[in-house]
Amino acid sequence: MDADPAAAKTTPELSLLIPLYNEEENLELLLDRIEATMGDLGRTYEVVLVDDGSSDRTPELLQKAVTERRHLRVVLFRLNSGQTSALSAAIEFARGDILIPLDGDLQNDPADIPRLLAKLAEGYDVASGWRRHRKDPFLTRIVPSKIANGLISLISGVKLHDYGCTLKAYRREVLEPQLLIGEMHRFIPILASWQGAKVAEVEVDHHPRAFGKSKYGLGRTFKVVLDLLTIKFMGSFLTKPIYAFGGAGTGLIGLSGLLFLYTLWEKFVDGVWVHRNPIFLIGIFFALAGMQFIMMGLLGELLIRIYFASSNTRPFVIAKILESTCAESPASA
Repeated sequence: MDADPAAAKTTPELSLLIPLYNEEENLELLLDRIEATMGDLGRTYEVVLVDDGSSDRTPELLQKAVTERRHLRVVLFRLNSGQTSALSAAIEFARGDILIPLDGDLQNDPADIPRLLAKLAEGYDVASGWRRHRKDPFLTRIVPSKIANGLISLISGVKLHDYGCTLKAYRREVLEPQLLIGEMHRFIPILASWQGAKVAEVEVDHHPRAFGKSKYGLGRTFKVVLDLLTIKFMGSFLTKPIYAFGGAGTGLIGLSGLLFLYTLWEKFVDGVWVHRNPIFLIGIFFALAGMQFIMMGLLGELLIRIYFASSNTRPFVIAKILESTCAESPASA
């Protein structure tokens, strides 16, 4: 069936994707800055705003904004579901050929969007923002971020300085196939690269948070490590998990053989009976239990993705969808 010409005509070129959680003080200024930038750019666009169950006036301000501003699509969640779920919903309801996520706290600058688009125009599929001069606390935010980014680049093979920067630009075809569960939004460039996308990095500005409180702390670094383990497993062993589990099992069998030989050595050379060395047995138990927990966690990650993919179930609950009457209008209108 042929596409509807009228629908094609109203499809915007760009979709800005903005997850929001308790950003009542930032919302109006953010929309003003977006309108200023996109008005000068002269390309058709829409702004997809997803409220992730805010407890402040953000939902109320969004409902007001759609009656006063153009180009807005608003999705309101019933419950807080996390940034990845909010971004996933924004992707689902976006219509543009190029998708541009950015934070709603004004630390990302909409004025950097033309830089990202220029990089895509060079033939890249993903333009990833790099907050080279971050305006965040050094010990609690910048240092953990540098460590995490180094680990991610080393393990994934995709060399980026700043995976945590939300401001990026994607061609729709490299973003649509991604199934985003948990906290996987920061790894989208890796998933895209593993599917053959060309990824580039672009320096962007970063501003200190003027209003509200940051939603992230040191605990996020630990979550990044766990997510990194998951993404490596999904990338390397998704279609051949026996390589991971079989390899681990073979390694444990080999280790148990070495330990058996060691106990024989202690018995016949030093006269030490293994049943008189409880610390040794406890160490073996912890090692085996730790391996089992890790493998069970990876299996859980795999099963939850199968569940969401096969059951067509979303990891979020939508309360309402709103839209400006002129959402598809050109930026110059």
